[in-house]
Amino acid sequence: MHGVLVDAGPLVSLIDRADPDHEACVEVLKTLRDPLITVWPAFTEAMYLLRGSWRAQQTLWSRLETEALTLAPLDERDAPRMRALMEKYRDLPMDLADAALVRVSERESLRRIFTLDHRHFSLYRPNRQRFSIVPA
Repeated sequence: MHGVLVDAGPLVSLIDRADPDHEACVEVLKTLRDPLITVWPAFTEAMYLLRGSWRAQQTLWSRLETEALTLAPLDERDAPRMRALMEKYRDLPMDLADAALVRVSERESLRRIFTLDHRHFSLYRPNRQRFSIVPA
């Protein structure tokens, strides 16, 4: 698997034109050539944040349907590592979506992440390496 991991923040910002990070996320998206990959927990978080607008939620669903966004698989074999990550970073604290993204990063050797959460993702070290965060 190759691509750029995507956190919930940019998923929301790309859709919500009123979001303060909308324009920056649109500009970043124009520069990305690799497929966009997320995980169910981040997708769920984005759906929750878009809950005030069925149209916005429809737009997010359409990203999956048109394959503009791919969901990386997670299963019970990933759960112990996600739990360990949440324990390791409990002082931040790390949420389930972040743990799932870091787990997929480790498992699939993906280092680039499209996120607005620089604070946390600059501290996480999948396989003892730093994330390459966009936007920088």
